Amino acid sequence: MTESLSISTGGGDPTLGTELTLGVEEELHVVDLRTRELVPRAPQILEQLDPGSFSAELHRSVVETNTPVAGSLDELRDGIIGLRRRAIGIAESLGLGLVAAGTVPIVDLDSLPVTPTSRYRRMVDEYQMLAREQLICGAQVHVGIADRDEAVSIAQRVTPALPVLLALSASSPYWMGEDSGYASVRSLVWMRWPTAGDSGVVTGAADHDALVADLIASGTISDPKMVYFDVRPSAHLPTVELRVTDSSPDADTVVLLAGLFRGLVLRARQEYRAGEPLVPTRPPLHRAAMWRAARSGLEGDLLDLPRSPVPVPAAVAVERLVGDLRPQLEELGDWEQVYDLSVQALSRGSSAARQRRAMARRGRISDVVDLVVADTRGGATGIGPGGQTVPAGLTPYAADGDEAFPGGDVVPAYQGILDVLSALGPAGLRRREDAKDDEQRARGITFSVAGEAATRLFPFDLVPRTVPASAWSRLRGGLIQRVRALDAFVNDVYGDRTVVRDGVVPEWVIDGSPELRPSGALVSRPGVRAQVAGVDLVRDGEGNWCVLEDNLRVPSGIAYAMQNRRLTEAVLPELPYPPGLLSPERTPQLLKQALLDAAGPAAGDDPRLVVLSQGPDDSAWFEHRMLAEEMGVPLVRSTDLLVDEGVLHRIANGRKHRVDVVYLRMGEDSLVHSPGADGMPLGPSLVAALHADTVVLANALGNGIGDDKAVYAYVPKLIEYYLGEKPLLADVPTYLCGIPEQRAEVLDRLEELVCKPVDGYGGDRIVIGPHAGPEDLAAVRRQIRTAPHRWVAQEVVNLSTAPVFDGHQLAPRHVDLRAFVFTGRESVVAPAALTRVAPAGSMIVNSSRGGGSKDTWLLS
Repeated sequence: MTESLSISTGGGDPTLGTELTLGVEEELHVVDLRTRELVPRAPQILEQLDPGSFSAELHRSVVETNTPVAGSLDELRDGIIGLRRRAIGIAESLGLGLVAAGTVPIVDLDSLPVTPTSRYRRMVDEYQMLAREQLICGAQVHVGIADRDEAVSIAQRVTPALPVLLALSASSPYWMGEDSGYASVRSLVWMRWPTAGDSGVVTGAADHDALVADLIASGTISDPKMVYFDVRPSAHLPTVELRVTDSSPDADTVVLLAGLFRGLVLRARQEYRAGEPLVPTRPPLHRAAMWRAARSGLEGDLLDLPRSPVPVPAAVAVERLVGDLRPQLEELGDWEQVYDLSVQALSRGSSAARQRRAMARRGRISDVVDLVVADTRGGATGIGPGGQTVPAGLTPYAADGDEAFPGGDVVPAYQGILDVLSALGPAGLRRREDAKDDEQRARGITFSVAGEAATRLFPFDLVPRTVPASAWSRLRGGLIQRVRALDAFVNDVYGDRTVVRDGVVPEWVIDGSPELRPSGALVSRPGVRAQVAGVDLVRDGEGNWCVLEDNLRVPSGIAYAMQNRRLTEAVLPELPYPPGLLSPERTPQLLKQALLDAAGPAAGDDPRLVVLSQGPDDSAWFEHRMLAEEMGVPLVRSTDLLVDEGVLHRIANGRKHRVDVVYLRMGEDSLVHSPGADGMPLGPSLVAALHADTVVLANALGNGIGDDKAVYAYVPKLIEYYLGEKPLLADVPTYLCGIPEQRAEVLDRLEELVCKPVDGYGGDRIVIGPHAGPEDLAAVRRQIRTAPHRWVAQEVVNLSTAPVFDGHQLAPRHVDLRAFVFTGRESVVAPAALTRVAPAGSMIVNSSRGGGSKDTWLLS
């Protein structure tokens, strides 16, 4: 709702409005950058700004900008950007952001009072809900027309084109925290006002003034400023004013709208002066066209008025309007710019669609707010601290322990990456993110979270991470060493337990582990039990690497690591790849070879391999499908398997096909209780086949004992015991709460340590002492005292950070690295590793806890 003081006239120029000059009033929401919520703090911003260019609105959560009069689109853009920059600078100094969009999604009505003027208070008293819920922002474009009769006629004549302008501006899909299903819900909220919409047929200025006087006399409005027609002669300036459009985060969209509206005004004025009769659009048809534009934006159909009431694709409607206005745009000198901006708008899509894509990435409404804040702050307009074309934000930050920008200096390995990202700028990177989302949808790169029905796109950050050749060489040797020792340990646990007899590991550590399974003893033939191991590594602030966790059960992430590289190649092809960069493409064949090597003597010379999954309900279903396809082996579910006479078969097309090796991608409990092809539980017959050594499960059942967090504390000793070698990789200092002395230290230092259940995974139940509240610490204290052998504690590792693109700038986030070791006749480290990224303010990287991932550049 625009009730501005005035548009600056650059010194009170009396010729304002005589030469189709331009001006824009932009309404900007005020949001808290921490909570992303709409907040009533506009007065704090406005008190530091020039009242000639900035003004208050009905709600205290809105700042309005009023540009200087502009003769060209370039001048108008400069005016918009300059005012935004000034207002945003003040807002950000207060911890606030400004949003040029029709709505913002996070709103608490009870906390949003109106601006305390007598006029606005009367409006609330009179209009009640309409005024209280007026939490919307529009952009009003003024074109100078001094003759009011001309202005009234022009307002009537441009009406058929208004739906296209609304669709171009659509930026308000969310209302009160929910997806409205509309591209511009703002326009629906706006139309509730009694004077909003089409004015109907008005013959001239006198008729317009009489209509306004009648409305005032009716008590419906109190003054001429409350006439909210779609297009009107301004109540306070010699202009004709466009009022239908949403505020637009991208300033170029506002410039496009202004250019098109000025072209429409010129054409309408030419028609009026030529005496051409007005052909009014039927009001119901116009309302239908406006509704369709609000519903679909640029992503659906629009009514191509006045040509036909038959819907056409939005792009067609936009292109026709631009083409129809070419003579006027050329006369104004705006043709090339308006044409280019229209092509850009159609290729980018509406802000409403971009907001929905942001929501779809992680299911977080806060991401939507971050996007529109970033777009308003920079976007394609190039708002930077020095006014440069490339927006601010794509510059190195200073963060201790950062892998790319330690102390603010760029590590040479990241210079080429930074150059490309800076050239693209935030707006360019946001478009690449949209392209990335499209790629992921096309490839089905998703995962699921327990308790959620829908799958999510696997979170992927555009900024790659590099692991130098020297570091990767050391890590490879240490990874192979560690996995060999753990495999020997698991074999020993389910065998003679010499590790206990020789006093290396206390018996209670093994017997008290929830992952010690009787099924682990079914493997009677000595051999490799962990054909596929995942090891989670972290780098501390000093650049030292250490192991955080081991996974010998069902480690996931191989396919996601590969797809991250493919996404980078597809979305950022201009990135310069460094010498020695390992390709992840050999990974599936290395995995397949390790699995085939696991086959027992009964398999003969041509072992038959399958990938066993729970199916689409599994969180990593995408990975199961991709790995099976890349290895060229069948992907099966338990209902495809049958044990007949002690041999496992795959049933396909009514025929049995022997299976020698099962790449197991489901948990042991699920496997044992799942039905087989005959409808009976698969577990008992599969146990018999395992015991008979006619089939191999990779990884073996019972391997979770090797993942146990208490066992982790003994891995350095296991390496020395089984291999006779000194550990090549460091561990995090770990305390076993099952040992009284160590438990006492843990309880004394609870707020300093990280506490983990011994059988936890995926970040589950981890309590990080320095970040935990009193209630969390009290709860974990009770649990440790109740079942001390089920808990360990570790020293806090100062995890390194790596840069991510957060929507408007580069920012540090904590990262880890999951490496994969495949063991058949020999052990190899996969040339694909998964960098996992923690959310802002967190150290937990798991995707189920809001974490993301990166392409990892392993150098050799």
